[in-house]
Amino acid sequence: MYNPSHFRVADPEAIADLIRRHPLGLLISQSPEGVQASPIPFLYFPEEGEHGTLRAHMARANPHWKLLTADHACLVVFQGEQGYISPSWYASKATTHQVVPTWNYVMVQMRGTLATTDDADWLQSQISALTRMQETGRPAPWQVTDAPADFIDRQKRAIVGLEITVASIDGKWKLSQNRSQADRAGVIENLRDDDGLSGNSALAQVMASAGKT
Repeated sequence: MYNPSHFRVADPEAIADLIRRHPLGLLISQSPEGVQASPIPFLYFPEEGEHGTLRAHMARANPHWKLLTADHACLVVFQGEQGYISPSWYASKATTHQVVPTWNYVMVQMRGTLATTDDADWLQSQISALTRMQETGRPAPWQVTDAPADFIDRQKRAIVGLEITVASIDGKWKLSQNRSQADRAGVIENLRDDDGLSGNSALAQVMASAGKT
């Protein structure tokens, strides 16, 4: 991924936080059949190994996993907040008119080697942890144990576990860092206009937070 130094983010906590907020990753791998891509939710364990471990599962009916050999090289892309940036929002437009549209976004790309598993205990742990992450804070959080055990066992037989040993991490926070403070302020102000055509308060918040670091 093209990633100029002023957009590059390597802070481990920022990386982990983005994956917690946006756990749906795009798993990409190469096979004799061509490039394969599957969107699936991941859990990230940054404390495991040099760059951490990703765990997930996919439907056994999905042919993607059958094309994954042992220690298969793969790429996982996590897309965070993103949105269109109008040149009319820049303060410099009024003075230079030398402005063009762009797109701001937050993204993490992780490369590593993948292994699959059918282990029932591993799958139980993975689906339980993923459920806890998504259900925590809800008024009546659902737990895997709320469903009959034999039903869950049948569901587990219909999925395959995925474990990725992460070898490298590329974090890109493209948030107008190459613009002046006045231009950035104009972008944030317009993104916060939730009632407008391009309202995007989530992206505005990420930009404002990045400006404080």
